[in-house]
Amino acid sequence: MTRQQMIAKHAPLFWYTPEEKKQDISDSLLVETILNEGTLDDYRELVDTLGGKRVAEVFFSAKGRQRDNYYPEIYHFFSLVLKKYA
Repeated sequence: MTRQQMIAKHAPLFWYTPEEKKQDISDSLLVETILNEGTLDDYRELVDTLGGKRVAEVFFSAKGRQRDNYYPEIYHFFSLVLKKYA
C-alpha cells in the first residue's frame, strides 16, 4: 500500500484536511493521526507502508508541542513498542 492509498483508506481520520490538501499530508501528521485515532491494524498498515524505522524516527523526533499532540497513554504505549521492535 502506498502513502496515498493509506491516506485515502483512512480519510475519515483526516476530516479536517481539505481534499485537495490530503496528498500533502506529512509523515509526522500521518503517524500522529494513525497512532492517536487508528486501530492496531491501522498501525500495522502504517509500519508496512512507511517502514518501522521511519515510524519510530518520526515518533521519537516529536519534541515540545508536537509531542503533546499524542495522547499520554498512546505516547507511553508506542514508545515502549517502538523501542522494542523498531
